[in-house]
Amino acid sequence: MMKLKTIVGAIAIAVATVGSSSAQDVQNDRFKEVLDRGVLRVGVQGAFRPWAFRSPDGALQGIEVDLAKTVADRMGVKLEPIVITSANRMEFLKQGKVDLLIGAMSDRPDRRKVVGIIEPAYWTSGPTLMAKEGVIKSWDDIKGKPVCGKQGVFYNKIAETEFGANVIAFGGNTEAKQALRSGKCIAWVYDDTSIAADLASGEWEGFEMPVDTVFSNPWGAAVPLEEQSGIWGAFMAGMAYNWHKDGTLIELEKKWGVKPSPWLAKMHEQLTYDNSYLNN
Repeated sequence: MMKLKTIVGAIAIAVATVGSSSAQDVQNDRFKEVLDRGVLRVGVQGAFRPWAFRSPDGALQGIEVDLAKTVADRMGVKLEPIVITSANRMEFLKQGKVDLLIGAMSDRPDRRKVVGIIEPAYWTSGPTLMAKEGVIKSWDDIKGKPVCGKQGVFYNKIAETEFGANVIAFGGNTEAKQALRSGKCIAWVYDDTSIAADLASGEWEGFEMPVDTVFSNPWGAAVPLEEQSGIWGAFMAGMAYNWHKDGTLIELEKKWGVKPSPWLAKMHEQLTYDNSYLNN
């Protein structure tokens, strides 16, 4: 994570930027481009409950859509959520199809070479399994067995290389989970927060999350790599910091019925304390 002073410095730049109407200050920056356009285009997942998914009327909703709206509201522009996938999200950002990613993307060194991942992270998660109750007792039980996965997700490689599973990758989560239901796979490998939300939905009676996560990954919003150190990156660092400090993320946990995260609680307490200390 960025050092606290670096984060606070980024916030100071962001606040100054938002309060300034000087074209020189924001020339050739995505921040100015979004202001001039009047629309913020944010890449979000389209079928990843409760992070971003379709409501009955077809509108996108969820935790990450709500986070995107806080950014648009802060800038005084309209929000245009754009559906991305795990496989194409970084390309969408590089090609300028979106201005910002808030798309359930874990922070990894290889991705930092392609896009500008914002710190602090806004969530954390790790790979685990969903399976019928009693079928799996440990990660070793998937060795040599078919396991459902989603295309482009790093967790597939973990299941294959570390535990010897035969991963069958599908284009979307819906297809992967349907294959699990129909018995084509012994388990579904995916993110623990997503699986927990599925189990809590009441639609997966007879299924469980039988193993602990292998590790915990921070999730980061992302801006174009060349703009990470500029005004756009600084502004988003300030937004991410305040999502923790003002309790936005904890409130979204409650709103969308997500099991409370000790990591989020710790971040909220730490950043609130640190900020108070700096003001004294």
